[in-house]
Amino acid sequence: MKKYTTVAEYLQDIPAQTIERIDELQTAIKAAVPKAEEVISYNMPAYKLNGKALVYFAAYAKHVGFYPTASPMEVFAEELSKYKTSKGAVQFPLDKKIPAALVKKIVKYRIQQEAERPDAKKK
Repeated sequence: MKKYTTVAEYLQDIPAQTIERIDELQTAIKAAVPKAEEVISYNMPAYKLNGKALVYFAAYAKHVGFYPTASPMEVFAEELSKYKTSKGAVQFPLDKKIPAALVKKIVKYRIQQEAERPDAKKK
């Protein structure tokens, strides 16, 4: 498996059929957290704020994986119920637009969650 060092490098290798959905997802994330840093973490694109990873994503042949960690999956369970999910991930199918409003809510929740962490308050 190829090891990525930049998001641009990762995006060059994604399946062609996922490009539009990845663009939608990135646009929603950046709208929610415009000052986030794009990085590669766990060999996939991630968005960090103040050194803390908020969300991750990955492109697949049949879906886009969005990884906001476990807590948002519980908090937004009802809104995510129409998608395939696991403990810390949701799969957005390629035949439907990314639910941008929901993605923004999840990202904003993650920002708040990280801001309230005890170790975050020390900074």
